[in-house]
Amino acid sequence: MRGILKVFIGGLFILQCNTIFAQYSTINVVTSAVPFLRISPDARAGGMGDLGVATAPDANAQFYNVAKYPFAKNTSGIGLTYTPWLKDLGLNDVFLTSVAGYKQLDETQAISGSLRYFNLGNIEFTDNLGNSLGTGRPRELGLDFAYSRKLSDQLSLGVALRYINSSLANAQIGGVSYKPGNAVSGDIGLYYVANAEDGVGLSAGLAMSNLGSKISYTSDATQKDFIPANLTMGVMYTILSNEVNRLSFGMDVHKLMVPTPPLLGDSAGMVNYRTKGVVGSWFSSFGDAPGGFSEELKEYALSLGGEFIYNEQFSVRAGYFYENKNKGNRQYFSMGAGFKYNNLNVNLSYLIPSGSGVNRNPLSNTIRFSLLFDLGPLEQ
Repeated sequence: MRGILKVFIGGLFILQCNTIFAQYSTINVVTSAVPFLRISPDARAGGMGDLGVATAPDANAQFYNVAKYPFAKNTSGIGLTYTPWLKDLGLNDVFLTSVAGYKQLDETQAISGSLRYFNLGNIEFTDNLGNSLGTGRPRELGLDFAYSRKLSDQLSLGVALRYINSSLANAQIGGVSYKPGNAVSGDIGLYYVANAEDGVGLSAGLAMSNLGSKISYTSDATQKDFIPANLTMGVMYTILSNEVNRLSFGMDVHKLMVPTPPLLGDSAGMVNYRTKGVVGSWFSSFGDAPGGFSEELKEYALSLGGEFIYNEQFSVRAGYFYENKNKGNRQYFSMGAGFKYNNLNVNLSYLIPSGSGVNRNPLSNTIRFSLLFDLGPLEQ
């Protein structure tokens, strides 16, 4: 039962048949539990290929880099996002919703928080022989709070604490009791912005997210899974900024800080993989690929994107996300648009259809929708 659930959830996120056959030949996808934490829950970032660690701060910075909040122009704000999942396959009950908000305490510090809820709809569970084990409504959520502070006029630091609940099954099957999994994790972020009077310049960010405990769905202490600890480094450069127009381009580099699974048949390697400590796994993930350095490089993914804003009211965006074909093969273009009226921002993003069959991206032909409310006055 537990293996069926893991394959199902992993398949939703990795989006590839390569995940199901994760250890054939050169295909060796790094997977984790609770992959919903890696789904971009913001239409603005979604329109730029999931670019977000160094972009200009808004209410949804909680999902990318909590250190950005002290540099936000408004003193407080709230963001709401709805993301249909597998909409292109005709499913209407699988979705991700999120809410985030922040409040600047003064000119140098801010507090923030967010909630992500992933509903997987009605699912019929089966055993390894395909026999029905009944139906259920799996769901997952992440709740976090953060504090961020300026270290200087150009640099800020943020830390967050997150509670994770993954309710995939709650039953006793085949003598094994399955229960919702729980975990605790934290984020650390840095954000740098160049002081430029004309608005043209560089911003940079670094975020380590989901640094926390393993998660288990049974009472078996040997059956605990890694959560998606992740490192993202990014830059954003504004090449044009005046009273009417602003144009920016950026890039994020992503690295999942989870051990690479051993190749099929490596029983000793699997024992080591299952028993590896959490903190040690973060560091070893940068050099544990069975194929050596060349395979390790393939575990880095890229987000490339740009944003054009006209008169602080209309915006258009475009982006590209790349992941190596042997490490998940998520490769897609995205585009987006935004509109601002008074204190309300509306953002939409669209993932251009990519792949076919089991390689079909679950966000293909899907519009993500975000609302942002600027609640506080503009920074003077």
